[in-house]
Amino acid sequence: MPVDRSTDHVSRIVALVDATPARCGGTHLVAVDGPSGSGKTTLARQVAEVLAAPTVHMDDLYPGWDGLRAGTHRADEWIVRPLREGRAARYQRWDWHADRYAEWVQLPATDVVVLEGCGSGALPGGAFASVLVWVEAAEDVRYARALARDPGFAPFWDQWAAQERRLYDADRTWERADLVVDTTSGRA
Repeated sequence: MPVDRSTDHVSRIVALVDATPARCGGTHLVAVDGPSGSGKTTLARQVAEVLAAPTVHMDDLYPGWDGLRAGTHRADEWIVRPLREGRAARYQRWDWHADRYAEWVQLPATDVVVLEGCGSGALPGGAFASVLVWVEAAEDVRYARALARDPGFAPFWDQWAAQERRLYDADRTWERADLVVDTTSGRA
């Protein structure tokens, strides 16, 4: 998949949604995946605004700093599978301060759901995304962004990055992407 270096990523993603069938029952799942600090949240927010779609953040699904792979299973169990079966999707939000799952969050019935975060396009659930977007940037850029957003991430960066490498090396998510976006230059 060639890397999209244009600046109108949102329009391209919306066009992809319009051109693809719903693969989760009647819902188009848009997965915005890639490593930490690459710009996924910014891009997903822009796409969700244009599509008037709810967004599920993978950060709400991971059970702590060692939970990347477990979060992908939660996304499949709580979001993808219910939508595929025509049922309402809901998830239990991870409370990072209490270090446990907290309240259940119900997703509204909708034609499009944006699932954003590391592992959002990972298998098995990622196989049912109508649109899979891979967002990447140079590691030094990603690190600076991640720490600017959350200085508390610093002691966990290496631990989390190792999980990302294992997940992405095994899953090769970027190879299945409908669109690859490089945000190194600062534009998501």
